[in-house]
Amino acid sequence: MSATPRVTSLTDLPPTEAKWIKLQKATYTDAHGASRIWEIATRKTTGSAGVDAVAMGNILHHPSKPPSTILVLQFRPPVNAFTVEWPAGLIDADETPEQAAVRELYEETGYTGTVVSSSPAVAADPGMTSANMVLVMMDVQLEEGQEEPEQHLDEGEDIKRVVVPLAELYERLVAFADEGYVVAAKLYHWAAGVRYALDHPELFGKVGGGT
Repeated sequence: MSATPRVTSLTDLPPTEAKWIKLQKATYTDAHGASRIWEIATRKTTGSAGVDAVAMGNILHHPSKPPSTILVLQFRPPVNAFTVEWPAGLIDADETPEQAAVRELYEETGYTGTVVSSSPAVAADPGMTSANMVLVMMDVQLEEGQEEPEQHLDEGEDIKRVVVPLAELYERLVAFADEGYVVAAKLYHWAAGVRYALDHPELFGKVGGGT
């Protein structure tokens, strides 16, 4: 029987032992000319693309089912909880964000996707870290009767997959949060934006209607 993941201890990490992240102190001058200090967490793994990570917003197209998206559930020690996210991962040193997106989607879900669009590099949590990411939107074409493919996870990864119809995404994320899951901000914001646009089409009609 498998055990429930949980953080068993939390201690300060000496800089010499940190493999992935380093803490830095930024001294800067504010808008009033005063000198101030800011603490920053920085990734050590940024590659040649200048981007740390990629997340894959994915749309599953099925011949007889509504458009859906595949989410991943996994234990994340920083929040000591299971999270609900879109598939995501770090970009290797010699990869573009788009190459990393195709690879990571295949590894975490087993599906092969086609890149539709890529965001600029956006900040993950600009008040705390310099880490950035690219959101790559991907299409996954499914066939009638196609079985769920095998995942290709790295050692130590334990990722569950959940397919959710797009029309139900916002409500399902709220339900996950009510059940104790931590929902990734980028996924929740996207779902909330889609929900808001559907609920208020008159606002977006004015924006796109010209003068």
